[in-house]
Amino acid sequence: MEHYMIHILSDSTGETVEAVIRSAIYQFKTNNYRIIKHSYVASAEEIDQICRKVAKNEKSLLYYTFVKKEMADYMKEASKRYDIESVDIYSSILNSMSHLFQQAPIEKPGSNRRLDESYYKRIDAIEFSVMYDDGRDPRGIEKADIILIGISRTSKTPLSIYLANKNIKVANVPLFPESQPPKELFTINPEKIIGLTNSPEKLNEIRRERLKSLGMPDQSKYAGRERILEELEYASDVMAKLGCKVINVSNKAIEETADIIISYLSTISQKV
Repeated sequence: MEHYMIHILSDSTGETVEAVIRSAIYQFKTNNYRIIKHSYVASAEEIDQICRKVAKNEKSLLYYTFVKKEMADYMKEASKRYDIESVDIYSSILNSMSHLFQQAPIEKPGSNRRLDESYYKRIDAIEFSVMYDDGRDPRGIEKADIILIGISRTSKTPLSIYLANKNIKVANVPLFPESQPPKELFTINPEKIIGLTNSPEKLNEIRRERLKSLGMPDQSKYAGRERILEELEYASDVMAKLGCKVINVSNKAIEETADIIISYLSTISQKV
């Protein structure tokens, strides 16, 4: 099946608009898409080069954020010329604020990313979450602000990265019936551990789609109901032994689950 292609063009990193787009995608029941980000686009030639590639696929949509008006204008013209459906994210926002503040925008790409202490903390948290993703190194359990545990396809990794963007250092650990969880999980404060679970039906759907995307048969044991129930029961037992908080992520967007976790962390910190 051919993927729907969502392209992001930006004269900065494009991270802000990517977060907005991913948030919007959660409102649709589909995994049949790819997001391609084109960062630091600085010339009309680059715009044309990207547009030519985008135009080859009819199932494409293009979002762009250019703070310089001349680049935004050129992008708008190029979209018409290449017959591409595109959405200008910044212009209407900048124009309305310009009217409110009675001044022209400085048109400096990436000016919202000041290299302050908060920025460095966020980068540090992101690097930490990548380093200790998927149980790669159990030493991260003792260093993390929070540890996410759960079986495959319970949103551990995307949640880790989302929370890292909130300056929270996250380690995540997969649970399998065939292996014992790291001993470090049983030596730390259980309030730092969040167990993630999902419904058997949703896991079956997600795993089948995952197998399809990998070009594998969607009827394998991994996506089978019996295997899923076995894993869920095992994970439930582990979480009960740990005495940790458990969140069912079924039908929840990443942002919803993250908000629950952040609120929970706030409650814990108030106890200290």
